[in-house]
Formats: sequence, C-alpha cells, structure tokens
Amino acid sequence: MEIFLVGGAVRDALLGLPVHDRDWVVVGATAEEMLAQGFRQVGKDFPVFLHPQSGEEYALARQERKTGRGHQAFTFDFAPEVSLEADLLRRDLTINAMAQAADGRLVDPYGGQADVQARVLRHVSPAFAEDPLRVLRLMRFHARFAPLGFTIAAETLALCREMVAAGELQHLSAERVWAECEKALASPAPQAFFSGLQAVGALNVLGFDASDAQLSAMNARLQAVLAIEGCAERRLAIWLRGKDCAAARTALQTALPLPKRYRYWLQLAADYGDAIRRWHELDGETRWMLLKASGSLRAEGDVLTLAQLMQVDAALYAEIKNARERVRALSLEELTAQYRGAELGEAIRRVQIYKLLV
Repeated sequence: MEIFLVGGAVRDALLGLPVHDRDWVVVGATAEEMLAQGFRQVGKDFPVFLHPQSGEEYALARQERKTGRGHQAFTFDFAPEVSLEADLLRRDLTINAMAQAADGRLVDPYGGQADVQARVLRHVSPAFAEDPLRVLRLMRFHARFAPLGFTIAAETLALCREMVAAGELQHLSAERVWAECEKALASPAPQAFFSGLQAVGALNVLGFDASDAQLSAMNARLQAVLAIEGCAERRLAIWLRGKDCAAARTALQTALPLPKRYRYWLQLAADYGDAIRRWHELDGETRWMLLKASGSLRAEGDVLTLAQLMQVDAALYAEIKNARERVRALSLEELTAQYRGAELGEAIRRVQIYKLLV
C-alpha cells in the first residue's frame, strides 16, 4: 500500500498558494484493508475513506470507463492493481494530475509542473472529452487562475469546441451548470468564465446567446465592480444589468435553478441601478418605490448596498442614507390613531414620500 497527496494541494503548493484541503490516493489496497485500519467509508460511486484522526479523504486509485452520454455515465475500476499513473491519467487538467509521495517526491507523468510554470491550463488526455462538465470546470479554473497569468492551451480550446459541436453539453443538468456558474461568480476573474464559454460556443448553456460586443460590455460592467463586490449574486446582477440584457435575464432564470437571492438582485439592479445614480432627478414616488423594492422602508434593507454597487459618489451616498433614516425614524402613532386598513397604508406611504423629498 502506497499513499500519495494528489490534485489541488500539490498544484497550489507549487503556485505558492495556501493549501486548504488535502486529498489522498491509495495505491495497492482494497476497501477491506482500509476498513481494517480504521478508515470510515463514504461515497456511493467509488470507495472514498475518511482518515480516523484527520478526517481527510483517501480514495483508492481508480480508472473509469465511459458508458454513455453525460456527466455521470461512467463505470469505475478500483482494483489494487490500478497504478498511480492510471489514476492521474483520468484527471481533467495537467496541473491537477500531479501527486506527492510520502518522501516529498513529485510524481508528474503528464507535465503538470511545466504547465504550472508556464501558466497553462491543458487537458491531460483525450478522455477529457468524455465528461462535458469539464468544459465548465475548465472555464471556472480560468476564472480562478487568470489573475495569476494562466491561459488555456489552444488544443484544449479546440477539444472543447469539438465537444460543444457534438452536443455533449446538452446532457448536463441545469443544477450542474448552475453550480459551476455560481463558483465562477465568486472567483477572482468571473468574466473569464463567461468569455471562455463564448470562445468555445457554449455560452448558451446559461440559456441565452450574446454577441461578442454585447458580452464585452457585460464583462466590462462586471470587471468594474470586482474590487468592491465579492458577493456572487450581486456580481451576476451587475453583469446582466444592461437594458439590452432583459431577455438574457429572463432566459437565465428559466434555464437554471437560481436561488431567490439571485433573482432578487437581478430584478433590483435592473429596475433601479440607473435610477439610484439619478437620485436627484427622481420624484418622491420613484424614491419610495426604490426603498420599498430594496426592503429599506422599515429596515436597513439594501438601498445603500445598491448605491455602493452602482458606485455613487460619497455625497450622494450620504444623501440617500439620510433619506432612508428619515423614513425609518417616522413615528406612526398619530397615523394609526386616525386611520385604519387601506387608508392607514396610504397615509403612511404619503408621509414617507414627503420625508424622502425634504
């Protein structure tokens, strides 16, 4: 039995990045032998074991064989005879197909270290094409590592285009697509994810197509807020905020299972992103509707977050904040004594609008 550190931990160490999670591959062992040593088995598709002390994951070396279309159509062989090299061969990118032995020796049969040094994302083997999810994972890795100078190898882009043309991505579930998109949105360079999908003809996995010019404008909006906004849902809202993105917003929400907070921010930024920059031009009714839509009439809400997202200047930010506080500070006792039901609601609204204008 031999144990090797594999994958992202090896890659990140070579990049000088912090290593947060460590995964291990065990060569020459059976499930019974792992259990006998106190490991606890988890995972349904193939044997993965949790270390009895550290809780880290240890997987038996395995090979896989494609049995159909889509992301999950594989069978696995995890016999003790499966070599480390065979296990690494099934991985997606060369930078993820390295291992470190117990003595610190680097096992790198597919040139991962050279690609780390060259800052290249390259597929390990033609087997990359067997899993359509790898196209999205590749673009997500680019979104993560583009700020470090990484680019995608030309031959890997060409293979992705072949996969798209063959209709492989049509077999991905909406849940899988959204999971990769959400992770990419939280990455340092999410625009690289969308540009990468466009480059291989796969942007429509998000439910819509865009011209190169339209996507460039969308990405420019996104890049402008990356330094001030790390929240994935607000980044998506800015990316799709443009007036020419209405159809794309609808299509995305139809195609993918976006959580409610994403749908909320898409609507808020689209409806009031431009308006909040023109606060001085807004009548009282529109100001009131903005605060209502952002949940800011009786609570702190999101109106100030929207103002920051739209990068209003400090003076305007302070003015919006003061207006919100005037509305929130209203005492409603006198009104509740005079009005009931719908009349009370309308009376409160009129007073709130007045406070937004004084």
